[in-house]
Amino acid sequence: MHAARRSSFFVAAMVFTLLAGLTIACGPAGDAVEPADLVLTGGKVVTVDDNVPEGEAIAITGYTITAVGSSREISAYIGDDTEVIDLEGRLVIPGFIEGHGHFTGLGRAKMILDLTKVTDWDEIVGMVEEAALEAEPGEWILGRGWHQEKWSEVPRPNVDGVPLHHGLTEVSPENPVNLTHASGHASFANALAREMAGIDRNTANPDGGTIVKDASGDPTGLLRETAQRLVGRAIASAGEGRTDADLDAEFREIVRLAGEEALSKGVTSFHDAGSNFATIDRFRNMAAAGELPIRLYVMVRRESNETMAERLAEYRIIPEGNDFLAVRSIKRQIDGALGPHGAWLLEPYLDLPDSTGLVLEPVDDIKGTCEIAIEQGFQVATHAIGDRANHETLDIYEEIFAAHPDKTDLRWRVEHSQHLAIEDLPRFAELDVIAAMQGVHCTSDGPWVLKRLGEERAESGAYMWRALIDSGAVVTNGTDVPVEDIDPIASYYASVARVCFDGTVFYPGQAMTREEALASYTINNAYASFEEDLKGSLTPGKLADIVVLSQDILTVPDEEITNTRVDYTIIGGEVRYKR
Repeated sequence: MHAARRSSFFVAAMVFTLLAGLTIACGPAGDAVEPADLVLTGGKVVTVDDNVPEGEAIAITGYTITAVGSSREISAYIGDDTEVIDLEGRLVIPGFIEGHGHFTGLGRAKMILDLTKVTDWDEIVGMVEEAALEAEPGEWILGRGWHQEKWSEVPRPNVDGVPLHHGLTEVSPENPVNLTHASGHASFANALAREMAGIDRNTANPDGGTIVKDASGDPTGLLRETAQRLVGRAIASAGEGRTDADLDAEFREIVRLAGEEALSKGVTSFHDAGSNFATIDRFRNMAAAGELPIRLYVMVRRESNETMAERLAEYRIIPEGNDFLAVRSIKRQIDGALGPHGAWLLEPYLDLPDSTGLVLEPVDDIKGTCEIAIEQGFQVATHAIGDRANHETLDIYEEIFAAHPDKTDLRWRVEHSQHLAIEDLPRFAELDVIAAMQGVHCTSDGPWVLKRLGEERAESGAYMWRALIDSGAVVTNGTDVPVEDIDPIASYYASVARVCFDGTVFYPGQAMTREEALASYTINNAYASFEEDLKGSLTPGKLADIVVLSQDILTVPDEEITNTRVDYTIIGGEVRYKR
């Protein structure tokens, strides 16, 4: 080739190469960009941000989102070292945020008998008998998840639909047994467990609890609400003497199991409701070492007002960067749960007409907590299930807010907000109080809510998502795990379809739209933890907490939603779970 022509060809090739390089290195705005660390491409990206349009691909650099756009646009961020995941048409959404659960409770539930799927009392007795054959004499046998309303038949004999202890005691005479109700608001103990707890026919009911007894006055084995603490203390005594190393190893295993389950279900952040200072210390140590599997927003629980007034400031943790731990909330509990007749009602239970439920923590004590919280810049999150409990909680909040008009953007919460008086529905929006609800509770409880409340109260006040949203209230979502499975897809389906476990539909007029349900599990939960600038939407600059789903839950038919699987869970730009 002639030298001049050879030179011209070389120059032309160089120009082409440079232009190609510039094209590859230009982002959606046409500016040169640095290659991303991770690119997801060829799918549907739903941002949950009105200012960031949906796309087909997303680029991630470090622990934050770099860009969202078409697959062609985002290809500009692919370099030699970029990890690329071909979505093959799958859905990308912000990581699910569990809005109310019990993180260590989830881990512990993986270490004991799983009673969530039993169909009758005899099955439970059989499981305990099998466990007793393998246990050492005196060793505790623990389980969780039974719910008498979900059994195929009512056991005989029974009190309030729950059996007597005799069959359980017969198969476990040398082992104390304690089996916690699915709600966590009741438990069932065999004779040896009650003996070790000092419970007999003469034991008085503790404040906020009931030792259920048969017609002759003998304990049946069922302990409601605070009465569970009697056996709880006996269980704690059995663990005395263990070394710090033993306790630390157990805690790490609990965290590992909880994290593993959460990640497999697409949960990237978790509102823990709640933990005492000692547990928070352990979380803080693991967070400092980079050992927490998912992000935690922890509510302080089971510390006295006196202790909190003195030490709360030490535990205020506001996350920065890629931090995995936040602490700026306090959990209180004004009543129990509807299933065990512990929810505090304005009118008596239809099926227990001599009771309006139980008050678990005194109103004045909760007011004291609220005063401490508002002075120290902490959020308050109060468990309230019954309509009386919700009414009293809103009254407390309103009184505290009025006394501190200079305090703004408080984002105080009512956890569960399940049963509301009509006059209290607009108060959430008026007071800027968050309704921290759980969609799956509606469809899990729906078939027996009418037994407790009657049709009129159920229709006008139970799980009023539509009414609350339309009033302008912020409604969040979760599962209250281990009360329910942590699976966000199940709670999302419950939120949009309201189909109960028995196939009935619970007042569908109160359902959320699919977009509202997705927001309730992402950006709304981020808002409820003061973290909407960090997470909850796929906005460039926010944390790269992302879930890839096997199908589009925004468009598939209702009946196919629960077939959706989590294919990838990404936290801070790192793939933490892959199906």
